[in-house]
Amino acid sequence: MNHPPIPLAEDFGAPDQTQVQAKWLALVEKTLKGQAFDDALVTRTPDGIAIQPLYTVEDSVVVARDLRARDAERPWDLRMRAAHPDPRQTAAEIVKDLEGGAASVLLAIDPTGVNGVAVGSLQDLAQALSGVLLDLAPVALDAGFLGPKAADWLGGLAKSAPNAPLTFHMDPLTAFAQAGTSPGPIEGHLISAATVGARLAQTYAKASLMLATGRAVHEAGGSNTEELAVMAASALAYAKALVRAGLSMDEAFSRIVVGVSLDAEYFTGVAKVRAARALWARITQACGVSVPAVIEARSSQRMLTKADAWTNLLRLTSAGFAGAVGGADAIVLGAFTDAIGLPTAFGRRQARNTQLVLMEESHLGRVADPAGGSWYLDTLTDQLARAAWGGFQAIETAGGVVKALESGLISDIVGATRAAQEAAFADKGRKILGVTAFPNADDKPVEAATPDPAQFAVDPPSARVPGPDSRCPPLTPIRFSAAFEGAQA
Repeated sequence: MNHPPIPLAEDFGAPDQTQVQAKWLALVEKTLKGQAFDDALVTRTPDGIAIQPLYTVEDSVVVARDLRARDAERPWDLRMRAAHPDPRQTAAEIVKDLEGGAASVLLAIDPTGVNGVAVGSLQDLAQALSGVLLDLAPVALDAGFLGPKAADWLGGLAKSAPNAPLTFHMDPLTAFAQAGTSPGPIEGHLISAATVGARLAQTYAKASLMLATGRAVHEAGGSNTEELAVMAASALAYAKALVRAGLSMDEAFSRIVVGVSLDAEYFTGVAKVRAARALWARITQACGVSVPAVIEARSSQRMLTKADAWTNLLRLTSAGFAGAVGGADAIVLGAFTDAIGLPTAFGRRQARNTQLVLMEESHLGRVADPAGGSWYLDTLTDQLARAAWGGFQAIETAGGVVKALESGLISDIVGATRAAQEAAFADKGRKILGVTAFPNADDKPVEAATPDPAQFAVDPPSARVPGPDSRCPPLTPIRFSAAFEGAQA
């Protein structure tokens, strides 16, 4: 039987928000016992953004929302990084990862074997990807200045299969920012990457060409808005290069992946991914195109600790949570032993299973933009996006991301932020679990792989382009816990 609704709310008047807040504030001030409200309850991010203890409807803002329908079974791409110097070992690990639930691979390439797989030719790459079906499993590359050559190798392995979901991830700007120098002018590397990308785009309709990220800023100790500003400036620089290489504006942007770094501060991470999407929307709109952002989120290296390395599992889970709730298209979680050495089979399984639990048991991908409507997260998203847009405009005013790197503008800003964050950790205003807070007296070393890169090193092909080398103050990666772990040792 159908019964008419009972109008319970009609007996109550509409709440007076001002009166409610005044009563709440009176109770808070009584509890604070003379402490200043801002000092006791308002916190600030390294960007200088104030985090209030309470948000109300008066704080609501309109932000760009990602309401695309997501695959309920596979709402994001579970991507595993492979970096063992031995190509044979790498191939075995990749196949194991794909069998264990991963959907794609991020292959780090370094002919010396120090920071990736010792690959220096198409044959070496074929060995590292032995057993991988390139028309089914997306392969993303991380090859630094060798990006164009590695892209050609990967294109050759795919044998012109037009639907192969290749992810070339050419990104000379990050390589330049971290190294502080380039073999030949950095503008030449942009031209080389765009030229190779435009050629490969004619064969591989689904391939992405460039990765625009501010990861170098993040890993060097920069803030979220500084990272996002460099990400936005890099995206624009790559789009311009691809257009000059012959692509239309629409296709140029559609072939760029946006990269975001995530640490253990999950609320900020959620807002950061959403802010990256908002920045992308603003840039593409200004360029007269409508292309949705494709976001790859990677877990932070600077947040990992050697001491009590098991706590890294908590940090990585928080990063994965932020990426999933924020709406990242692909998520790369490192291993909890990455600060010590390469992961063992157990470390890789933990990295995979962390995402699988978030995806298949926590069902984080079953709701489109679950943060939408939260006054706090919408406000934080808007604040991050606006501050990052200001940083992006400053970079463009300086002549673009290349000029801003060469002049030291970016390194000076990042250096000041890094120093402030290091000071906050030093005076324990910010704590590091297992290191400066609750250190484990019974801490035992975890197992990690430490192969000798020299055993696998190969002769590298030249990455040089014609002309004099470009130089900039390098954005050197750090780990915030390193100074304290050295003191404890």
